[in-house]
Amino acid sequence: MTDWTKLNDQMRSYSPFLRDEFRISPPESNTLASSIANEIRAFPEDALHSLLSGDTVQPIDRLDELVGFQSFMDLAHDNPGHPGLTRAQVITQNYISFVYLGDACFKTLRKCAPSGSVTKRCCKFLTDNPVRAFRNAVAHANWKYNPDFSGLIFWSRKGSDTSEPFTRFEVSQSDLGFWQALARCVAYVAYSEAIDKGTQNQ
Repeated sequence: MTDWTKLNDQMRSYSPFLRDEFRISPPESNTLASSIANEIRAFPEDALHSLLSGDTVQPIDRLDELVGFQSFMDLAHDNPGHPGLTRAQVITQNYISFVYLGDACFKTLRKCAPSGSVTKRCCKFLTDNPVRAFRNAVAHANWKYNPDFSGLIFWSRKGSDTSEPFTRFEVSQSDLGFWQALARCVAYVAYSEAIDKGTQNQ
């Protein structure tokens, strides 16, 4: 069983937002990773099967990619202030957090997780607007930095109708940081726990 203390500590700064916007109350909002892990461990066999086998790329491979991505993030943090590395970090973070994980992890988890659960609420946030719109903007190259580099401007349709005009959105760096942290937390915990439980059940 994985000890999620470190990830709980990293996500605790978002506890007030989780409480106010997600209606996730303490202690769950203070131990987000552990709360998601407990729910994944309680998944029935059919839900676990959907998460582990409903994807062309196997969960263990996606988990390996997340570990490799974290290695890159550590490298970027050890070399602050390098413009090229910073831009590469932004692009990589956004692709991994929202495009790579969006359909494969968050949409599947949203269907599998019980109504009202912490996992369900997090995945709903990660697959609804404005995060959904941002995911599409990243996938289709419809984004740019705002003039003072304090956030990103992006364009996307609010729905799935291709005749709908694009809407302009803007996200601050602090809000985007939360989106990215939440995405990585949910995916890393979900894949780790599902793989572990799936192995035990073999």
